Amino acid sequence: MQNNAPRLLIAGTGSGCGKTTVTSAVLRALQRRGAALAAFKCGPDYIDPMFHTAVLGIPSRNLDLFFVDETEVRSQLARHVPAGGIGIIEGVMGFYDGISGTSDAASAAHLARATDTPAVLVVRPRGQSLSLAAEIKGFRGFAPNTLRGVILNGVSKAMYPFYKAIAEQAGLTVYGCLPPVPEAEIPDRHLGLVTAQEIGDLQRRLDLLADAAEEGLDLDGLLALAHTAPPLADESALLAPVTDKPVRIAVARDHAFCFYYADNFDVLRALGAEIVEFSPVEDEKLPENIDGLYLGGGYPELYAEQLAANRTMRESIRAAVQGGLPTIAECGGFLYLHRTLDGAEMAGVIDADAHMTDKLQPFGYVTLTAGQDNLLCCAGGIIRAHEFHYAQSDDNGDAFRAEKPNGRAWDCVHANETLYAGFPHLYFRANPAFAQNFVRACAQGR
Repeated sequence: MQNNAPRLLIAGTGSGCGKTTVTSAVLRALQRRGAALAAFKCGPDYIDPMFHTAVLGIPSRNLDLFFVDETEVRSQLARHVPAGGIGIIEGVMGFYDGISGTSDAASAAHLARATDTPAVLVVRPRGQSLSLAAEIKGFRGFAPNTLRGVILNGVSKAMYPFYKAIAEQAGLTVYGCLPPVPEAEIPDRHLGLVTAQEIGDLQRRLDLLADAAEEGLDLDGLLALAHTAPPLADESALLAPVTDKPVRIAVARDHAFCFYYADNFDVLRALGAEIVEFSPVEDEKLPENIDGLYLGGGYPELYAEQLAANRTMRESIRAAVQGGLPTIAECGGFLYLHRTLDGAEMAGVIDADAHMTDKLQPFGYVTLTAGQDNLLCCAGGIIRAHEFHYAQSDDNGDAFRAEKPNGRAWDCVHANETLYAGFPHLYFRANPAFAQNFVRACAQGR
């Protein structure tokens, strides 16, 4: 299937330059114009796509060249950019920041090249004048790239002509500025921005950003740039149901558990599963007639008191998992299965305690290799994954060996024939066999 897939990548000079703010402003402004849109995020981040989803009301998807190859990310764009619409991709970190920190592999620059996507660079001038031109020129000439323009972020209308003239010396088109909008600022915390669902007046803030974008950005120019991208084709292998039995997988979805890849649900549904959402914070027990359980990441530490107080849910989950219900528990879900989290009672499946620290633990991309047969694979099975957490466990498990691209390695994950529980987050398209085995186990249990 071929798709013209007009698209644009909004990149940045580094974390904190305002990529998410600019992306959200552009998405809402184009949405108000009636454009058909799809949003994407470069890399493994969960939080930024929540803001895209809050704007559009449809899932934002991750494009990650560590998890999958270039053919697959091109196919994802071809599948999800709507006919006659536009795809907007938000970059990750700085434009050239890749897996190892010493190459641009899996960076926003790599993604833009691999998908032939024109990119615009978000720049926030801070204590600069002419040096701004040198910075932009450095990004333009550092390595082969698809950079076509610049957006000046945090620049007032009065100062825009001054900075525009300087930025143009770097030889890129300046597509306007997004002035400061203090009423629309998004607070952050230890894992990044707060989640979209926690901001009660988020839609008002998004509209304020869109107002600023309409006034300060060349939206018509950005649309024209997106239409210069060449067509793409969906060349990915089709996934088919692995069971003819109905399979219902309960997915924890609330303020405490909200870190999920939209593509993981696509994969599970393609394999024949129905997704049934529930709240470990609010609901009394697991949904009826389920065949599997998926506890994703999130912020259980912020809701530890409520999770501990919901004794019937904790008992329901403990009984189900110990009774052999096929279960995947990632990061925050893994913490919830512990005996305690910072002293608060949790589900008690993992005979260990967990606590929060004030610094990131081993984090980033990892390759997991199974040391034993388990729910998701046989011994020797390999999948690429990602860790990002401040928590520590008394017992990380030893069913898998995690290895970072720099060679650092450690044991992790509790696993048996019905359980995967550990800090690493899984992306099922990195090895669909893991998801297939999960759905098969759910069907066999039924």
